[in-house]
Amino acid sequence: MIRILCFAFTILMSFQLFAANTKGQYIQPTNLSPKVRIDTSMGSIVIQLDRHRAKITVDNFLGYVIRGQYDKTLIHRVEEGYLIQGGGFMTNYSEVEPDKPIFNESGNGLKNKEGTIAMAKQLSDAHSATNQFFINLNDNSNLNPGNSWGYAVFGEVIEGYDILEAMSQVEVGYSDQLGYPTVPKKMITILRVVILEEE
Repeated sequence: MIRILCFAFTILMSFQLFAANTKGQYIQPTNLSPKVRIDTSMGSIVIQLDRHRAKITVDNFLGYVIRGQYDKTLIHRVEEGYLIQGGGFMTNYSEVEPDKPIFNESGNGLKNKEGTIAMAKQLSDAHSATNQFFINLNDNSNLNPGNSWGYAVFGEVIEGYDILEAMSQVEVGYSDQLGYPTVPKKMITILRVVILEEE
């Protein structure tokens, strides 16, 4: 009986450790500016996250990263001079399984300026962001909060903006698989997203 209890306790502790290791709040928990590298089929981009002003959003994003849920996904929306969006669909066009929606931190003082990363959401639901994110290619003040909730910025690109510029110029069109009008005709893949070591 004691052996069975010890075994059950070990399994429980292992499960709790695994769960902790796959949640963003446990990833570099004291680092207010963690960095991630997004390796794409067109090159790599490094993003510095702002946990000080967007803790909920950063922890949510890091959870998807540590579980590998952004690996082998699509950049599924490209609008030159506006934004590039990804994180929602695998390369076979199936949806990435989302966690529960998070609180919208768009009132954190960070603006949708050129080179910033923000969470996508449904237009009709302020607190609907899950896994999809976008990178601003311009100063998109229309995405900031005003009379209504905006889109929560949670970091900025610090390396690889030339890669984003190259992406912004690819030919896009309507995708039958996704039903979106501005999908790259030649697939752009997020190969992996890596959390960089603390400096």
